[in-house]
Amino acid sequence: MRVTHITDPGCPWAYSIEPSITTLRWRYGDQLEWRIVLIGLTESGAEYEARGYTPDRQAGLGRRFKRYGMPFASEPRSRVPGTGRACRAVVSARMDSVEAGYIALRALRFGWFTSTLLMDEDEAIAEALSRAPELNVDAIMSRIDSPEVEEAYQRDREEARSAAGSPASLQGKTAIRDGVERFTAPSLIFERDEQRLVAGGYQPLAVYDLCVANLDPTLSCRSAPQDPAELLGELPYGLTTREVALAMAGGNDEPDDAAASDALAGLASSGAVQREELGDDALWRPAAVTARVAA
Repeated sequence: MRVTHITDPGCPWAYSIEPSITTLRWRYGDQLEWRIVLIGLTESGAEYEARGYTPDRQAGLGRRFKRYGMPFASEPRSRVPGTGRACRAVVSARMDSVEAGYIALRALRFGWFTSTLLMDEDEAIAEALSRAPELNVDAIMSRIDSPEVEEAYQRDREEARSAAGSPASLQGKTAIRDGVERFTAPSLIFERDEQRLVAGGYQPLAVYDLCVANLDPTLSCRSAPQDPAELLGELPYGLTTREVALAMAGGNDEPDDAAASDALAGLASSGAVQREELGDDALWRPAAVTARVAA
């Protein structure tokens, strides 16, 4: 089954869907074939400023979005950045592999929402990417201005702006800029054979799970992990507390952040897991992976 993930590294709604993406990756593994399509919300921060965005307003996003569980920082930036440059970095990373593109997207999200880095400047983008040891940051940055990256990015932008007449449009989950209707971030499109289901905009995990089940009920669905170490072993690039909590919740149960945090802390005290500070929460990685990278 193919899943097209239409997104942007600078969107807080798209950032907040990461626990659901993690849970889908755990439950269905490589039965889902993921694609990332970048929207390119803004080429410069001036576009945001013209809409009334300020550094203080962006720094306050955590108060609105913290209920979805992802880490945030509250210190304002010196200015509001645009998202186009970071989108191009994801496209460049995607040229190494689909997984590298996804890990780069995550790293840039963390830079966007848990730091004061100016995420439209190359030095800041490289710094954010460097938190993910799986990435070849020099190669990613060396390609960011290449014709290949620009062509692929513009194809992404065009695809993201093809929402007119879609189920997402009917639900009011699209946006119109410059007279063109686009998908909002995040939007997930599930496809199998000639069948296509569109989950436009932010949706709860149950919606995505229902799309998968209806398109192919013959898939195997892995049950929730009983131990965070099992989950981190499968997804070793590092997970936030809420991502672990939601993946460990059964079915459509609510995530238990406190229980997940306690279990992760126990693993950290035993040396099995490493805790990295990330905004007002943490990123958890298997210690064996961290040690291997350090070596």
